[in-house]
Amino acid sequence: MHVAVLMGGWSAEREVSLTSGAGVADALERKGYRVTRIDMGRDVAARLAEAAPDVVFNALHGTPGEDGSVQGMMDLMGLKYTHSGMVTSVIAIDKVLTKQALVPYGIPMPGGLIVKSETLYQRDPLERPYVLKPVNEGSSVGVAIVTSEGNYGNPIGRDVNGPWQEFDELLAEPFIRGRELTVAVLDDRALGVTELQPKSGFYDYDAKYTDGLTTHICPAQIPEDISDAMMGYALKAHRVLGCKGASRSDFRWDDQKGVEGIFLLEINTQPGMTPLSLVPEQAKHAGISYDDLVDRIVREAL
Repeated sequence: MHVAVLMGGWSAEREVSLTSGAGVADALERKGYRVTRIDMGRDVAARLAEAAPDVVFNALHGTPGEDGSVQGMMDLMGLKYTHSGMVTSVIAIDKVLTKQALVPYGIPMPGGLIVKSETLYQRDPLERPYVLKPVNEGSSVGVAIVTSEGNYGNPIGRDVNGPWQEFDELLAEPFIRGRELTVAVLDDRALGVTELQPKSGFYDYDAKYTDGLTTHICPAQIPEDISDAMMGYALKAHRVLGCKGASRSDFRWDDQKGVEGIFLLEINTQPGMTPLSLVPEQAKHAGISYDDLVDRIVREAL
């Protein structure tokens, strides 16, 4: 069986994707697959056609590998590939479309509104504290928490570094106090709940991918009804959006409000597969080795 592992690309998450892809490729070789490693460039279609694999393991993160673009290309080429298809990917990468798809099914998500970055230099779109984030980036790329202490100025300073300098529009959401938790779904089964405790600040890109900056508690030490509710929401989100392979749903939980304090922040259709990644960690706790996890994702794609 010949598997092409697609990794790298040119998104802000390139380095993470390369690490995920290398781990996946090594695992597939240990499982006896023939593997072609492809660091995605603009010639990706030609390279995939030349490789002619039985299936593509999509280890890309961010755009265009996670937003439906690469999925649509592979659909047109008649290639089988891992993880979610084009329509699911288009919706899940967009935080506004995800809210529109999931909230009607009873999945709680924070309210929010799209703001022009220019307007932030005149006034706050919401009462502080609030969160600003790009509409279609993953891994907490470009996320800023604007607090009442005015950590970016009050109003936000035009010359202060932040996502307002990189993106014309941002999603503003109320800040939800409490705890950061995540749930992986594999083969239509929620694997468990992990709590993430950054040693400083919040669970941003550096905290996710730098060893030692975040403590993972797996399984999370939370009440059973909270755990059950989160796993239920994650599984429902996976099904409503039509996710395939593995997905990971990220939550905030205000532990002063019980089940009513649970909010789904986003769903990741191509979660990381690095040594620090959460899906392999939850799979291991569920008795599934890294190599078996990769193998199962490939077999579902076939």
